[in-house]
Amino acid sequence: MQFSALQIASIINARIEGDPAVTVGGIAKIEEAVPGTLSFIANPKYEEYLYTTQASVIIVNEDLKVEGTVKPTLLRVENAYSAFAKLLEAYNEIMAGQGKKGIEQPSHIAASATVGADVYVGAFAYIGENARIGDKAAIYPGCYVGDNVTIGNNTILFPGVRIYHDCVLGSNVVVHAGTVIGSDGFGFAPQADGSYKKVPQIGNVLIEDHVEIGANTTIDRATMGSTVIRRGVKLDNLIQIAHNVEMGQNSVMAAQSGVSGSTKVGDNCMIGGQVGIVGHIKLANGTRINAQSGLSKSVTEANQALNGSPAFEYKSSLKSQAIFRNLPELQNRVHQLEEQIKHLMTELQVKVISQQSTKDNGE
Repeated sequence: MQFSALQIASIINARIEGDPAVTVGGIAKIEEAVPGTLSFIANPKYEEYLYTTQASVIIVNEDLKVEGTVKPTLLRVENAYSAFAKLLEAYNEIMAGQGKKGIEQPSHIAASATVGADVYVGAFAYIGENARIGDKAAIYPGCYVGDNVTIGNNTILFPGVRIYHDCVLGSNVVVHAGTVIGSDGFGFAPQADGSYKKVPQIGNVLIEDHVEIGANTTIDRATMGSTVIRRGVKLDNLIQIAHNVEMGQNSVMAAQSGVSGSTKVGDNCMIGGQVGIVGHIKLANGTRINAQSGLSKSVTEANQALNGSPAFEYKSSLKSQAIFRNLPELQNRVHQLEEQIKHLMTELQVKVISQQSTKDNGE
């Protein structure tokens, strides 16, 4: 499909510099672009390519200063990265409208299930008893949707997603391949003989609207009640969310992180990769945790940045790391000071003894 610069500008509310009629049919990195493609510049490191790129249209920040000849048409916006994301979202919606529809065979849809309009169900998908699938939802091949599951409008389950019984997914949710939602929480009661007895997990998982979940992520069902993923949450690949956890609105979490049971993550939190969070604590709104940190206690102050394991205030942790790197040198200095003190003490003792001797001889 071809789009003109004018059409693109209307989508992202851009000011046009150049030919509004020029068209593009693809998207490319600015350093690799060819004629007929669109690119963007959000990072100043890439501004040098503005004068050499073959791209036909480039989205740039409004305040970008042009210092040479530029051949592409420029679309100036307040935030080029956000505008580019908005454009991709619009493109996705257009392409989704041209996507697959209908029920492929072989697949299984229980007689008691309810399937909305314009739904796609891929081959070898299974939809259980009393499941409800919203309008324009897409269930890709090999997915499992258990009994009494609700899937909202425009929600997409990519291949191999498993949704266990009684779970609820809102509208405009995207779940990537291999993710499991609603598997049992890790609940085992220790017994007198040293064994463990499984605690039945009778709750569910509730996922609100506009959530995106990466590939091979697992979200456990609650022991009782619900594990809750609030509106707008974005989860990366390979994440573990334990039973009865609550992720606040618009919080994001990077790959290989895990949240232990019953922890409440506030709104607009940012959690880096390989972060571990213990159970039964609370994170205040706006908490930011640096990659590979370990959080062992509640965060009560909003918008705090944390780092390290155990994690503590970000700037203090950086100062501590600097001191840690200098420990060998500090140890040598301490040893030197100890030797100097010993030497001074010896000299002082000799001086005291000499003065006492002189005094005694004088008497």
